[in-house]
Amino acid sequence: MPGLTGGYFGNSLIYLCEHNPDGAMGLVVNRPGDLTLGNLFAQLNITTDAPARREPVLEGGPVASERGFILHGDDHTLAASLPVGDGLMLTAALEMLEAIAAGTGPAQFLIALGYAGWGAGQLEQELKDNAWLNCRVEPVVCRSILFDTPFETRIHRAAEALGIDFRLMTGQIGHA
Repeated sequence: MPGLTGGYFGNSLIYLCEHNPDGAMGLVVNRPGDLTLGNLFAQLNITTDAPARREPVLEGGPVASERGFILHGDDHTLAASLPVGDGLMLTAALEMLEAIAAGTGPAQFLIALGYAGWGAGQLEQELKDNAWLNCRVEPVVCRSILFDTPFETRIHRAAEALGIDFRLMTGQIGHA
């Protein structure tokens, strides 16, 4: 919500990968970090014939920021890939990075370090407290937001999918 300012999650768009009675896990998908894909390949000693990869690695969330996650289409999967819905997969295996470096990986992907996590009932309470807007978006629109929309406009594109214009919303609630 627009009122969620400051702190880690201000102005964050999160793709929720899993939500069950034990909690929830998602990736912040609109916060590019300073690390590029080329730098990540170099740090992990992954060789690539591709020219310098300048795509940013995302800050996926404050939990386990040393762990990498790849959100990608289901056109290339591994045994370790988990379906997260609508033809998207989540993989945390080095082999997927190697496939991407070799040019044999998925056509569309995001790489993030860390994730956003909630314990049992925590996200539900935050939703009751009106801290988050949430929705299920049509798969085509979701993929367009994730893979084709510039990072700085993703949150507005997601709000538009809900029929909301953030410029018309206030961060304050209550009565005057």
